[in-house]
Amino acid sequence: MARISITAAGKRAAELGGKVEAVASKLEVSMPAVVEVESGGTARIECNFYIPGNGSYTSINWFYIDRNNWVKLCHITESKILEENTGYKGRLSVGEDKALSISRVTMQDARTFVCQVGAGSHGTGENRTELHVYKVPEAPEIVANPGGISVHSSDIPQIAQCMSKNGFPAPNITWHKNGQELQQEDKMVKITATRTRESSGLYTVSSTLFARVTREDRNSLYQCTVHYWLRGQRHAVESRRVNVTIFYPAEHLKLQVMPSSTLVKEGDDVKLVCEADGNPAPVFSFFKRELEDSWQDLTPLTDPNSGVLNLHDVNKSSSGLYRCQTLDLDDMRQLEKDVELVVNYIEGVHVRMEPSSSPREGDSVRLSCNAHSPVALDYQWRDEKGRKVAEGNQLFLSNLTFETSSNFSCKVIAPSVPGLEQSKQVAVTVQGKPRIVDISSPLYVRQDEVVNLTCKAIAFPRPSVHWNVNGTAHEYIENQHIASNLTVRVNHDLLRAGAMCKVSNALGFSEKHIQLLDQKTPESKGVIIVAIIVCILVVAVLGSVIYFLHKKGKIACGRSGKQDITKPEARKDKIVVEVKSDKLSEEAGLLQ
Repeated sequence: MARISITAAGKRAAELGGKVEAVASKLEVSMPAVVEVESGGTARIECNFYIPGNGSYTSINWFYIDRNNWVKLCHITESKILEENTGYKGRLSVGEDKALSISRVTMQDARTFVCQVGAGSHGTGENRTELHVYKVPEAPEIVANPGGISVHSSDIPQIAQCMSKNGFPAPNITWHKNGQELQQEDKMVKITATRTRESSGLYTVSSTLFARVTREDRNSLYQCTVHYWLRGQRHAVESRRVNVTIFYPAEHLKLQVMPSSTLVKEGDDVKLVCEADGNPAPVFSFFKRELEDSWQDLTPLTDPNSGVLNLHDVNKSSSGLYRCQTLDLDDMRQLEKDVELVVNYIEGVHVRMEPSSSPREGDSVRLSCNAHSPVALDYQWRDEKGRKVAEGNQLFLSNLTFETSSNFSCKVIAPSVPGLEQSKQVAVTVQGKPRIVDISSPLYVRQDEVVNLTCKAIAFPRPSVHWNVNGTAHEYIENQHIASNLTVRVNHDLLRAGAMCKVSNALGFSEKHIQLLDQKTPESKGVIIVAIIVCILVVAVLGSVIYFLHKKGKIACGRSGKQDITKPEARKDKIVVEVKSDKLSEEAGLLQ
């Protein structure tokens, strides 16, 4: 704080800012040189004084200076405070220490306030304080050039505008590019600024940045910073970072096949993608080289702005040299790039059979498979069910039969190009005279019964079936098999002679006999069973009689222990019984 002593006669000197050395015997008034307060807050201005001999003040007057005019705010005595009718009425208050408080401070309150102390015989003393009112400005708003900037612009182009509102005192704005502050530079960087005081007393500041750009600035980030002072210190608020669209011609061109050209195969959809490093993208044109270095214009098949040539369902003829050309409409600069498209393919798949004539049963054949492709090929052989039967370009079939006849497939695969494969089928048809594989013989039948006689054969060429008996025949054909069902009624002649099935084609015939056997009736089976039971009963009765006679001693036994009770010349259909006399248990066992 500044401590000065000013007499009543020295009021004019105090207004002019003159200083008088303090005298210990004089009245001293001390006040802070500057008081800072934020707009809308409360400012407190202290007034400290010293009266020699610890005397008392008689009055204290507060003034503010408006254009060199002193305007009294209030008069203070030991008994009362009298507030003058000014614009501060209702916003002033005086503390016990006689400090002046001003509430709801506005920008217009930024002025000089004077505290004047009267002390009777000690005279009058005064001092003053500068009230500084501040308002932190709003965060800056930055707007980039929406139209884009050309590197060939003749004038220094506008990069962006920056604005900050409601600050006090008026702040200032600086510009940064990629974190580095920009300074005014002749023909390269230009910065303009404006300041507007609003009706509220606050300031709105704005700034515009102009600068030349290069293609490297396509990734540059620009921002502005608002700087303001507060309590003797400098503060800053940064804006967001913005990128500016830069227009520049293409310097490099890239043309590539999607997917990779080493993997393209017939039937694929292929894209030729042309990319340029200019902005905006140039106009694209596509060409394909024909014979004698002539070029076919493919541009009508593309969108000139996309840089993509779509080729659908490519084939061998799609291979060749393709060219992409670009034209920059800004400087009419032209670039071109070539790429070779290779379409991998398999063609000419051919299967040959040796010998070429149709094989007979028991013969052997060799199947050979060949194809053409710009890449290495593998071969697989599969049967008509899709099962792999061999690898390699040859298949050897030996000891052929009718059952061997099948459709074989040669599958050609390009291992280096996934998905590239082709197949060729060949029919191996074995010829020969018919062979009967199934027949319903022997067949048990009854007189006058209606039965089905079945004869099944295999042969190629297709055979015909003949029966030597009359009936109703139905034929069924499956692949190389033929089956014939003959419906007949059983009679005495058929039961005695049976039936003959004959199958024939151009290469010969085969025949087989069906034997019919008489099936006994249930009544005859019953008679046989009864006869067997009667025989068993007769044998049991005869055994009982012999045992009874033996017990009565009617039958004599020799030392040999057995005696034949039948005649020597007994026939085979007679019953012969042997009786052992060694032990009773043996006899009982025999009877059992």
